[in-house]
Amino acid sequence: MTGSDRTPLTRRQASDAVVDPWRVLAYTLQAAYRTGSMVRGGEFVNRIIDAAEDAGHHPDIDLRYNSVHLVLMTHSTHQITEEDVALANRIAAIADDMDLEKTPTPVSRFDLAIDALDIDAIRPFWKAVLGYSDVPADEIIDLVDPAGRLPSVWFQQMDSPRPGRNRIHIDLRMPHDELQERLRSALAAGGRLLSDDFAPEWWTLADAEGNEICLCTWQPRAA
Repeated sequence: MTGSDRTPLTRRQASDAVVDPWRVLAYTLQAAYRTGSMVRGGEFVNRIIDAAEDAGHHPDIDLRYNSVHLVLMTHSTHQITEEDVALANRIAAIADDMDLEKTPTPVSRFDLAIDALDIDAIRPFWKAVLGYSDVPADEIIDLVDPAGRLPSVWFQQMDSPRPGRNRIHIDLRMPHDELQERLRSALAAGGRLLSDDFAPEWWTLADAEGNEICLCTWQPRAA
């Protein structure tokens, strides 16, 4: 394994380097394919495993009855590297060879965001109660499920008490090219736009009772 293979990439670099349907979500690359059957999915997974063994780098694979969902990141650093991009594009070539289609629903993931006045005071509680692990040197996420199944957690610093407003919200990390349609659908379904001050990095929405969610992309906020 050469040192350059694990060179960290910015999210923009990774997004520009991967082919469809791979998308950058937080510090991961993700894609999902429709296989039509578990047997076909198993064939796809077996070919992915061969490619991963050859590369010495491995994705997380979720095999369902009629689909396969894939997640790539360099686990030692919780970052996207050149290794991840190379394997993602190799998997896409395998899918093309098998004539597989991307799933009709875009890949996405959600994290739990907790606003706090004293992050150091509450962080140990959430780590213990969830059985989570620390994330080394990551600018987005603070705690992760060791098994990689449950949502990650991050803490947002508050400057002053904020009564009458939720202090826990969902961050839905979406493909940047799918977000506007989801935003329109959410607003049409009774949602309210609370803020687009940080767009296109995130938009903050709330339901009719004030429960909040941020729709997030890898793209940096406008200057």
